[in-house]
Amino acid sequence: MDAQAKIKALLTQLNTVIVGKPAQVSDGVACLLAGGHLLIEDAPGVGKTTLAHALSRSFGLQFSRVQFTADLMPSDLSGVSIYDRNQNAFVFHPGPMFAQVLLADEINRASPKTQSALLEAMEERQVTIEGETRPLPLPFFVIATQNPQEQLGTHPLPESQLDRFLMRISLGYPDRAAERELLAGRERREMVEQLPGLLTAQELKALQQQVLAIHAAPPLLDYLQDLMAATRNGRWFVQGLSPRAGLAVLRAAKAQALISGRDYVAPDDVQAILPQTTAHRLVPVASAGRGPLEQVRAMLDAVPLP
Repeated sequence: MDAQAKIKALLTQLNTVIVGKPAQVSDGVACLLAGGHLLIEDAPGVGKTTLAHALSRSFGLQFSRVQFTADLMPSDLSGVSIYDRNQNAFVFHPGPMFAQVLLADEINRASPKTQSALLEAMEERQVTIEGETRPLPLPFFVIATQNPQEQLGTHPLPESQLDRFLMRISLGYPDRAAERELLAGRERREMVEQLPGLLTAQELKALQQQVLAIHAAPPLLDYLQDLMAATRNGRWFVQGLSPRAGLAVLRAAKAQALISGRDYVAPDDVQAILPQTTAHRLVPVASAGRGPLEQVRAMLDAVPLP
């Protein structure tokens, strides 16, 4: 099965579970194909955890789920060394972080100390515990869900943490037809548990290599740099995008191009993924009167195409 057939099968399977949200499903697939971490933010009950579970199962990856709470400690994620009397030594017991996919449910309900325990894991795919650095399984993804910040009992993720997420997406409420399908159809949890894995770790790695091989022409890179410069000129945002964010946008655009069946990046790919890959990294200027997502879209309209 070639790359396009595999991607089409992934999207088809995911859209049978997450009905009426093809754009968000495509973003989630693009994020993982680009090797990035995914943050899903929305109100409770709209399908955030269901999408995270469906992505993990469809990609055929070993995953563990952690419900983040106010009393969750960093060692609850990374693991702990316990004295073994038979071996007369401390034996390390890995935590749920040692999985190919960590489903961090309601990540912003944990304390900042616990949130920061993910920083090294997300950036370097390793954790340092009691002075010893331990590699994480590869591939390693964090798919996190969070509730809107105005809800009680939430701790906003710091900028350094948000910057580790390649994309932030929101599902929103379903339209009437999709909601009727949900009401009349099977239980979503049961459907997710029965999803087959469509990729092996080797096949996923091959697809990720294909993403990296997608061609980005000099005019396209000029356009991307123009967009990054626009975020830094003080007209739209308090602080602009970092070089790491620029690399993230390019990776996501390449993944979008692969999903679209092309071996090159088009401006349409950059425009399609820019709001999801940058809005969580940016703060609009006080006079904007818009949220980050709307401000990114307004900036996109103002920057001329190559």
